[in-house]
Amino acid sequence: MSENKPSEAKWLNTIHSYINPDESEIDVTTLKGFFQDLILRMREVDISGMGAQLAYFFLLSFFPLLLFIVALLPYLNLNQQYVFDFIQTIVPAEVFMLTQGTIVEVLTTFNGGGILSIGIIGTFWSASRGMNAMIKTLNQAYGSEPKLGIVNRAWSLLFTIALILIFLIALFIPIFGQQFIYQLFNFLGVEESFVTFWKYVQWILPPLLFFIVLLLLYWVIPHTEPRLHIFTVIPGALFSTISWVVLIYGFSFYVNNFGNFTSTYGSIASVIILMLWMYFTGMILIFGGLLNASMHKRRAAKKKLRSGIE
Repeated sequence: MSENKPSEAKWLNTIHSYINPDESEIDVTTLKGFFQDLILRMREVDISGMGAQLAYFFLLSFFPLLLFIVALLPYLNLNQQYVFDFIQTIVPAEVFMLTQGTIVEVLTTFNGGGILSIGIIGTFWSASRGMNAMIKTLNQAYGSEPKLGIVNRAWSLLFTIALILIFLIALFIPIFGQQFIYQLFNFLGVEESFVTFWKYVQWILPPLLFFIVLLLLYWVIPHTEPRLHIFTVIPGALFSTISWVVLIYGFSFYVNNFGNFTSTYGSIASVIILMLWMYFTGMILIFGGLLNASMHKRRAAKKKLRSGIE
């Protein structure tokens, strides 16, 4: 029994060194030091609190954004069902049911012009506020100062516009892209392979667009000197994209098989599920930025070490 105590104490000390590392003793060039630095950054930016803050602004901008896009569809000669089909591929089933019901109810109650105006105002205000929080968090992760407030607000609006454009592109590609690719397959004489190919395209498209948005976000937002190279932020964007896909399917599986939210929360269960999904999504976005920041520091430390040896 006494022989196990030293080994148990050593094991507990090892865990403690990871969970509560001393910044002055971290050697980020080692694998242990890398994880210690990453955990330290998670504590400094309060990833849980920031995830909750982002989830709040996500919720405020989520429905106005969808209402704006749905109200815009008649001017683009598109069907609302295209929006619902796309949403169904990027959110858990319970969130989709709440989204569809809310949007249909609002659209049948208010006029399209009013919804368009409300959607624009609500989307830009709440999304820009959420983006400001993301800007501060990413700059804090890199230990850098964010740009002037007016510049940050400009970036927030720019990324909001980019998000809307990407959403519209995601709607247009399945419609017009399907016709183009079918004609191409027909021209090549392999139209029987089109159905299988298009299933893969529809599955890959949402994560690909999500990856592109995160890649630009992680690359542009941190105000570092020298500026980040776009290839250095690929790991964080890739990790967040994969985690987001796993979250969608894993969250749906848990809710359908283990999570008895209805008996606990009653009629607002769908809202609770939506908030939880947005909360975990917010933490994933932040963690991807922190991962890039730790890798950036690790590369800089290794480069400095090599320069010292030479």
